[in-house]
Amino acid sequence: MPRKVLVATEKPFAKVAVTGIADIFRAAGYEMALLESYKDKADLLKAVAGIDGLIIRSDVAMNTPGQNSNAVAELVFGLMINLARRGFSGKDGTELRGKKIGIHAYGNVGKYVALIARGFGMELFAFDPYVPAEKMKAEGVTPVGSMDDLYSSCDYISLHLPKTKDTVKSIHFALLSKMKKGAAVINTARAEVIDEAGLLQMMEARPDFLYGADVAPECAAEFAAKYAGRYCFTAKKIGAQTAEANINAGLAAARQIVNFLEKGDKTFQVN
Repeated sequence: MPRKVLVATEKPFAKVAVTGIADIFRAAGYEMALLESYKDKADLLKAVAGIDGLIIRSDVAMNTPGQNSNAVAELVFGLMINLARRGFSGKDGTELRGKKIGIHAYGNVGKYVALIARGFGMELFAFDPYVPAEKMKAEGVTPVGSMDDLYSSCDYISLHLPKTKDTVKSIHFALLSKMKKGAAVINTARAEVIDEAGLLQMMEARPDFLYGADVAPECAAEFAAKYAGRYCFTAKKIGAQTAEANINAGLAAARQIVNFLEKGDKTFQVN
């Protein structure tokens, strides 16, 4: 009997992604079953009976790192330009060329941010104690030795921290207050890494400070009431919501299932 893999998505993959996933499994000699837009848990439980592998959209046992990195990085610059041009309100803005961008955590997304920033003519800096300084230098990025150094020297900070016990609320007023006049923080990482009380304190104390995020903080109403023109929030977390990221993640998931079933490859296992 051929191995069988279920693609079960409440929010379906793009049609071209589904076709590509099916092609990968067909080439491996697998059978693919498809369960889209399901609402009842019983439908999922019935569909998983007898399968060898499962692809879903969000809560996974094996993830697909890097597949949405470019999508998130491009959003960083969408937010940056919105802030730099004052929300396209007609007020005088600033240019990105020649400005210093600090990448806080130089992982998959951070590398794409650096690549795009180079095209804008920005100066590139990064802080990440887990990435060798020589690797950053080889990619045209200047490593800095501390968070304080990064925040005090850069015009823009782009956050790419994971949510851990060490990073929750690690971006606080004492750190933000070191930033240059007219500086901005862009958060496409996790809302929890920001100390919102400290963020509001910074917004109040520094009328020149700007903040952009792809997930609105809990204090968004206070931003709307007091800091119009100094922030930009997306309607929901949309960093990975592009057609290309959707396709890339689906195809990567299919390849990883084949590699696991055929070779026992657990490279991206998360639990």
